[in-house]
Amino acid sequence: MAESDKAERETKKVLRRDFLAGGGAAVAAGALGVCASGAAVTAFTQTPAQVTYPASTGYIVYDSRLCLGCQSCMLACSITHEGEASYSLSRIQVVRDAPSFTKYPLDVVLSVCRQCISPLCVQNCPTGACHVDTANGNIRRVDQSKCIGCQRCIQSCPQRPHRTVWNPAKKKSAKCDLCADAPYWSQKGGPAGKQACVESCVPKALKLVAEAPPQQDINGYDINLAPAAKEGLPKMAPQAAPKTGGA
Repeated sequence: MAESDKAERETKKVLRRDFLAGGGAAVAAGALGVCASGAAVTAFTQTPAQVTYPASTGYIVYDSRLCLGCQSCMLACSITHEGEASYSLSRIQVVRDAPSFTKYPLDVVLSVCRQCISPLCVQNCPTGACHVDTANGNIRRVDQSKCIGCQRCIQSCPQRPHRTVWNPAKKKSAKCDLCADAPYWSQKGGPAGKQACVESCVPKALKLVAEAPPQQDINGYDINLAPAAKEGLPKMAPQAAPKTGGA
C-alpha cells in the first residue's frame, strides 16, 4: 500500500509540473486577463531578438495641449467600429487626471495605439489573430474570426491603459486598425484614408502621420500640432492695468 501511495504521489507531481510548464500556465495567465498583473505581463512579453516586422505606414499622433477632453474621438471610434456609443469599447482613450490636480497640459492626456515597431501583441498571439496586415499598410490589427479571447494581446500591451480592447459581449479583443474596415462617413479608411477620431476632433488635436514617432520616448506621440502663427499680423497692444480706488 505504501509503495502504491508513493507512486501515486510521484505521478501527481509529474502531472502538476507538466501542467505548469505547458498549457496550464497559458490557461492560468489567461484567467488573469482582467487584472493584467505585472506577472501576467512578464509571462507574455518575451521578445525574440530575431523577430522583425515591416513598419506600419500610418501612426496617430496627438497634442495634449490642444485636447479639450471632450471625448468626441472616443464616441466616434466606438460608434464607427461597434455601432454603439461606448467609452469602454473605444480604441482611443482620453485620460483625465483632474482629481489629483495635475497641472496643464498633463491633466488631459490622449492614449492612442502606437502601432509599435516591435508589437508584443502580435508576437504573443497564439492564433495569429493579432497580426501585421500587409494588404493595408502593415497596420497591426486583430482578425476577429481568429481571436479566441485568451487576452494575451491585452496582457502584452506595454501601454497604460492598454490599447487592445476587450469586448465582453463578443468575448474577443480588438485594437485600432486606423479605420481600415470601418470607413468614416463612407470615406476610405486605413493609412491612406481617414480615421473617425481624427475627423471628429474639434480642436484638431489628432493627426495621422506616415513616419514612426520615437518608440523609446513615452511621450513621443505627443507632438506640437498647433497651427503656425501667421506672419504680418499686427501685435496686440498691452492692456492697461485697471484703476483702483476713487477718481
